[in-house]
Amino acid sequence: MSAGPLRIGIGGIAIESSTFSPHRTGLADFLVTRGDALLARYSWTTTPAPWTAGVEWVPLLHAVALPGGPVEADTYRQLAGELVARAGAAGPLDGLLLDIHGAMSVVGMEDAEAHLAADLRAAVGDDALISASMDLHGNVSRPLAETLDLLTCYRTAPHEDTWETRERAATNLVRRLRDGGRPAKAWVTVPVLLPGEKTSTRIEPAKSLYGRLEAIEARPGVLDAAIWVGYAWADEPRCRAAIVVTGDDREEIAAQAKALARAYWDARADFAFVAPTGDFDQCLAMGLASPSRPYFISDSGDNPTAGGAGDTTYALGRLLDAPAATYAGATVIYASIVDPEVVAAATRAGIDGPISIDVGGHIDRTSPPARVTGSVHALAAGDPLGGDVAVLRVGGLHVIVTSRRKPYHRIADFTDLDLDPWSADVVVVKIGYLQPELYAAAAGWMLALTPGGVDQDLLRLGHHRIGRPMFPFDPDAPTPDLTPELL
Repeated sequence: MSAGPLRIGIGGIAIESSTFSPHRTGLADFLVTRGDALLARYSWTTTPAPWTAGVEWVPLLHAVALPGGPVEADTYRQLAGELVARAGAAGPLDGLLLDIHGAMSVVGMEDAEAHLAADLRAAVGDDALISASMDLHGNVSRPLAETLDLLTCYRTAPHEDTWETRERAATNLVRRLRDGGRPAKAWVTVPVLLPGEKTSTRIEPAKSLYGRLEAIEARPGVLDAAIWVGYAWADEPRCRAAIVVTGDDREEIAAQAKALARAYWDARADFAFVAPTGDFDQCLAMGLASPSRPYFISDSGDNPTAGGAGDTTYALGRLLDAPAATYAGATVIYASIVDPEVVAAATRAGIDGPISIDVGGHIDRTSPPARVTGSVHALAAGDPLGGDVAVLRVGGLHVIVTSRRKPYHRIADFTDLDLDPWSADVVVVKIGYLQPELYAAAAGWMLALTPGGVDQDLLRLGHHRIGRPMFPFDPDAPTPDLTPELL
């Protein structure tokens, strides 16, 4: 440890990558921050708190991208190479805060985060402590857990505690650097792999499982307790649930990790979808017939916030084929589909201009492009995520088309396009569980089990590299050995 202020580097590469998605994530998909812009992401670096006194935060590089397909190898090499080089050139660091997701897949690489952590360990040396903040949908392989000194993850899904988790990872790191030394970790994986929409902390059993963590970490000899659901849409051996309990009392952390692992395993068949489900036609019929307004339908198989390509046309094609959805007396909103050429054509046509054009199906070709014949309802330029945006109108159906992949999570995402979800009959969103604003707005909601790179029906995706037996792929698998390893 340095004689002066604690010097702690901050950096990471964060993305969730579906290996079943045909999309590839390139450098242009990442928001990269360095220097003061990187530090500004973290409130405690600019607004001092008692625990930050005597800490010098050293910005390295942070890169974050919307979930998508695997990261191109050259992109990873460029970002990781710069991050590692900056860590090595920063001078002696007492610690490193690693801000990652945990489900990054890179073309030609397996267990990308473990490789990144190992390279950073070599750069900062064995004496520095590395603390990772992760998404609960990340994966924790043994190499990753072994390389990190501290690791924790979100405790809510939808993720309403992202910044709280990052601060917890930072405070744990500072505490250990000041007076604790290197803690032990009890690590155990659970052979269960479930989609996030079955593990929402809004409902049981995840609500109670995650509700146990705060009390566990408050026990003597325990520093942190975390449950990772794992990432269901990558086909890698590391993809499975994991438990890590960190602290100094080795017997206590092992006992708590084992109890959490056993509780997770025992509850495996109790995890259920967070909303009523059906195929898309069933969901649309229910939504149009329901007196509840607005009625939301999740086009879950192409959810870009889980890694979907964002241009699968399956749901859009079903809407265009449904007279009740295109009937001028109805109001149906479809959000959204990425197709920059269509946005450009709509811009040329202008507001209220006629348009007849094929939309989507260029990245994910499991469904053909959808022919949209109607008029231009709205145009918007320079959306921070979606780029240029157009709304095409076919009778009462309003189709949002973006030039870049964008999830629609907020009411303002719609009202900025002259669309009012409050008065709509049905709002279809490429999403899984509804994010807080939409969840609060929805009078009715169904999860459509649509095809795509993040299909909720895991058994039809074709995993062949995950460890077996694994629930739900092997529903009659015997109870596994859930004895934690002490790392």
